[in-house]
Amino acid sequence: MAQRLNYFEQSPELLKKLVELNSLFPKTTIEEPVRELVEIRASQINGCAFCVDMHIKMAKIHGERELRLHHVAIWRESTLFSPRERAALAWTEALTQLSAEGVPDGVYERVRTQYSEKELSDLTLLVGTINTWNRLNVAFRMVPGSFDKTFGLEKANLE
Repeated sequence: MAQRLNYFEQSPELLKKLVELNSLFPKTTIEEPVRELVEIRASQINGCAFCVDMHIKMAKIHGERELRLHHVAIWRESTLFSPRERAALAWTEALTQLSAEGVPDGVYERVRTQYSEKELSDLTLLVGTINTWNRLNVAFRMVPGSFDKTFGLEKANLE
């Protein structure tokens, strides 16, 4: 499938702000491995091939183990994730696939045992932001790997 349009060219002012927001996440209380797991899981749920490709490569560059990357889709059954990571993944799923009832109390209680109010606010903004990127990339059919050189993702040595 070919890319439909370049949303960076069509909405540069808005995308500049979204990129600025994205650049703030490394300065938050949410550690990089958790951020990457969240971005991968939301992207898997949303069927965003561009973001799954990009975030797996980024996680690999940042030292994430390959087996954990393969296990993100099956995190509930996997023994490779900490309670904090599991809470973030459950929160990500609940926010990415909002039900008619909203976020279940059990999911909220679970994430609150692992994250402070500040951390939970940061985590929620991260989930919302990756969902926005997913929707842009799915809508306009961004081609996986098309920005590898721009973002230095060829360093992941994944083909």
